[in-house]
Amino acid sequence: MPRSIPALSALYADYDVVLCDVWGVLHNGVAAFPAARQALAEARKAGKTVILLTNSPRLSASVVEQLAVLDIFSESYDAIVTSGDVTRTLVVEGPRKLFHLGPKRDTGLTEGTGASLVGEAEAEGILCTGLFDDETETPEDYRDMLVGFQKRGAPLICANPDLVVTRGNRLIPCAGALAALYEEIGGETRIAGKPHTPIYEAAIENARSLLGNVDKARVLAIGDGMPTDVKGALGYGLDLLFIAEGIHAADYTVDGKVDEASLDRFLTERNAEPKYWMPDLA
Repeated sequence: MPRSIPALSALYADYDVVLCDVWGVLHNGVAAFPAARQALAEARKAGKTVILLTNSPRLSASVVEQLAVLDIFSESYDAIVTSGDVTRTLVVEGPRKLFHLGPKRDTGLTEGTGASLVGEAEAEGILCTGLFDDETETPEDYRDMLVGFQKRGAPLICANPDLVVTRGNRLIPCAGALAALYEEIGGETRIAGKPHTPIYEAAIENARSLLGNVDKARVLAIGDGMPTDVKGALGYGLDLLFIAEGIHAADYTVDGKVDEASLDRFLTERNAEPKYWMPDLA
């Protein structure tokens, strides 16, 4: 069982850099979590470097604007690294003609890359940032389209590896669920966000630009998503603070509270070994 900690401040002595997930830890897509916002602000006041590490398919400048709408400002972080940022590298590598699968607000990922967005018939690949309408659709609604792309050998570039996120009190499917379906039917996927290495390398490089030398042993990751935050941080060799009241809460909560025996069983069954846990970041 990971060690339960009462507050992020309990770990100040052991870490210089905090890589914190955003959606599910800092907000739920509708409202910010004030205690989490304050915890990161206080960590910065204590001299810690806080980098938000998110699987958002948007570029970091856009996420700054999105967070501001939720009253989360720069006093709570030093920098942001997004899946959208590192996905641009994949877009630059080609193919050049891409079909955009996702909401129109995410089309900025191709700007300055040499790639162009084209219709389904012309496309040599897919840039997937999500579902067209994640409020009413499911990945299965896209099976026939994806089968057609798979038969043509078109790679799918996934800009958001999350399978689901919370929006208020609901779970909403993300681009990662479409990528999983594409792999299931034999399609090729290309992914740079969590849990994959490129986004962690970008975050560490960002920390180095702020601090100089960075010792990985003094970098703490914070997250709630098992296939992304947990797998990614542990696979990259980072200590992890697991936020239990996130997307997996229904698996181990009893009467609205985390049951430690159930949480231990949940983590053990998934071969996950976070070093610490809290119900919510505070």
